[in-house]
Order: sequence, then structure tokens, then C-alpha cells
Amino acid sequence: MARTSRAADRILTVALLGLLLVPVAACGSRLPENAFERRGREGSPSAGSRSPIEVGIISSATSPVGGAAFTGPRDGAEAYFDRLNAKGGIGGRSVKLLTCDDGGSGVGNSACVQRLVEQEKVFALVATTSLDYAGAARVSRAGVPDIGGQPIGAAYDTYPHLYGIHGSSAPRDGEPGWNGLLYGGTEVYRFFRREVGARTAGVVFYNQASSAAYARLVMRGLRAEGYRVVPEQVDFALPNFAAVAADLRDRGTDVVFDAMDVHGNTELCKALDAADVRVDAKVTNVQNWTDTVADDYKDAPGCRNALWVTGSSRNHDETGNPAVARFRDAMRDRFPGRPLSQWQLEGWAAAMWFTDAAKSCGAGLTRACVERFMNRARPYTAEGLLLPAGFRRSPRPPATGRSCLSVARWQDRALDGRGGWVTRGGDMTRNCFTVPQLPYRP
Repeated sequence: MARTSRAADRILTVALLGLLLVPVAACGSRLPENAFERRGREGSPSAGSRSPIEVGIISSATSPVGGAAFTGPRDGAEAYFDRLNAKGGIGGRSVKLLTCDDGGSGVGNSACVQRLVEQEKVFALVATTSLDYAGAARVSRAGVPDIGGQPIGAAYDTYPHLYGIHGSSAPRDGEPGWNGLLYGGTEVYRFFRREVGARTAGVVFYNQASSAAYARLVMRGLRAEGYRVVPEQVDFALPNFAAVAADLRDRGTDVVFDAMDVHGNTELCKALDAADVRVDAKVTNVQNWTDTVADDYKDAPGCRNALWVTGSSRNHDETGNPAVARFRDAMRDRFPGRPLSQWQLEGWAAAMWFTDAAKSCGAGLTRACVERFMNRARPYTAEGLLLPAGFRRSPRPPATGRSCLSVARWQDRALDGRGGWVTRGGDMTRNCFTVPQLPYRP
């Protein structure tokens, strides 16, 4: 099943970048040598006799957003390839990782593409996570498959040879989506109507262009699903969250969405707790689907336990799922003590997707063969870690679509009292809705 874009995840990411980004170095086009690394362990029984497969990973590791925000997919992919190489690699060939930190800028991203694609001539890119994927067109022109990247901008719905982690049914002919428009469903809002009986939704956003634009998209989807919407705009420099909390309480708000950064979310949660506001759900996004919630929201225990998150991949805290357990074990081995996140799991799934595509070629590994696997009719799930994703192109945009949803809620009592995300709504493959697909311009 090819998928339309997850409008909520994509636009919120871009909105948050608009809040956090400051002017970054735009002079020159070179990155320091330490931006480029050869990572991971290459060992394989046959590595000496057969050349390794060189794979590149570009991430905004030292971006203005903060180092940990955009390294999760890279780390998950690295853990996967570590395990793969320990088992003999792909047809006896190890995978050699070459990583590049683009610093969160378009100039840096173009430099990473030049280094990895044009100079190092990597076979493929995997798990790209860039704030500004300015080099996407160059990757596409070079015919280098980019597999399992995070669709932060519109590149994965624009260019051939680029394969985002959640799939796409867009034509990908050089123009975003369909005539410059992307489409996203209202399944998130439908879910909360069904699950918690929500009818009144608060939407909190800054008086800042990108935050307000995302809030308008959320409010449009909520109204399409029949919600009464309570918009709450706060000043970016001097937000009065106490006033917001009081108004949400007085207007009988059931569920709260937002277009704010982590700091704004934690401050809002503290204000909600201080005013004794109890909502059925405080909804956040996949970038915040991490095990650092207990620390991030340590001063707002009531709101913390009302945090819900939605996405398109299986909850990384589903410890009873065998595929999740393998991911968790590998992450513990590769990065002992590091908190886990959903983006790490999606990086692991991206590396698996590339590996399965490469293995399908047997001894005749070529980019064309890998792309035949990526473009096949059968959707891909990475052993059930992803909702079915594919790249079958549709000449016309969808009016409605059947969309499934992975949902989890933070609970302090989960994971033997350590705290964690508890899956809600049943298995993600059955938590599905036929909903309208609303157009938006990226």
C-alpha cells in the first residue's frame, strides 16, 4: 500500500525548525574534516576477499536544534549494520558506513552530498535525516538510491531515486506531490474521537509564521472531523502559559495539540499541572517519542502521564515483539546506556530495507536491482516495524484514503516502574480509518 504523506509529522517538523533555526554559516561550502566519519565495525568472514559495500548516512548532528534531535536514525542504522556485519554482511560483503554531519544547513548538506556521492561514490544513502536537504536533486541526478530517509521537507515526495521511510504515492517527477500540493489524512483526529471521546480540542501555537501555519493545518483537520476548536496563540518571546491553561480549563478542552518546541511543551505541561487542568490527551509527535520523557517532563507528572504520540512505526517500547526486542538488544550493545527513541527504530528499519533490497540481487548487486525492489508492488514492513509502505505512483491525488496509525501513551508505571510508552488503540496494522486527504503546500 503506497502512502500519502503524514502531513502532521512533516509540517510539525518544519514548523519547529522555523522556531529553532538561527542563521547558520552560509559562507563557503566546506565542512571540517571531522564532519566526515567512517563508522561502525566492518568485520565479516569474507571482508578480506570481497570489497565492502559503502553506504552513506547524512544527518544534522550538530544542528541548531541540538545534537540528539537528528541522530536517532543514524544510530539505529549503525546498530543494524553492526549486527549484519557480525553475521557475514550481504552475500559475504560487509557494509562500510560513511557518515556526514551537515550541521543543519543547506550549504552543509550540499557539501555532504558532494563528498559522499560525488567523491566517495557511495553505493547508496540510508536513513538521511537533514534539516535542509538542499542536495536532494543532486542525489537524484546521480541515480544514487536514498533509502529510508526522514521526510522532513518535501524531497521524498519530489525526486526519483529517493525513498522516504513511510513510502509515497506521489509521481516524484521533480515537483512536490501533485502539482506542488501534498496530501495528508485526518486519522489522528479521528482516532482521538474514537479512543477518548474527545470533542473539544485546544491548539497552542506561537505568534510565529511557521508555528501558526502548522496550527492552521491542525485546526483544519480537527474541524473536518467535527471538533470544536480552541485556538491559543502565545507570544514566542514571553509566552503566558498560565493564561492558556486557565482558558483551556474554562472552555472544557478534552485534548490538546500544539505547534511548539520541546521547551514550549514542557512549560505548557507545567502550567496545566499548576492549574490542575486534566485533559484526556496531550498529543505530541514522533520526534518526542523517546525514553527521555521522564526527565524532560519531570516537573509536570500529571501532564506527563497524559502524553500521547502518533506515528507510522511500531512502538519501540513493545518489548514483547520479537523485531522490537532485536532492535533494543542491538542498541544496548552498540550504545550502552543511551535512551531509546522512535527515530532510532526507524533508522534500524531503514537499514533493514536497504539490506533486504540488496540481498534480493544475489551476486549481481546493482543500484537498478535495488530500486526494482524498492518500487515493487508489494509493500514493505521491516518485519512488522513499519506500517506497510511502498512507492507505487498515482497520477492523481487521493480524495480519501485508508490510513493506519501507531499510537502510544506515556505511563510512569510501565516497564516495571521505569516509565515508558504503552501502545494504545490495538495493533497498528488494525488501527485504521478511511479519512479525507487534505491538500497543503509544503
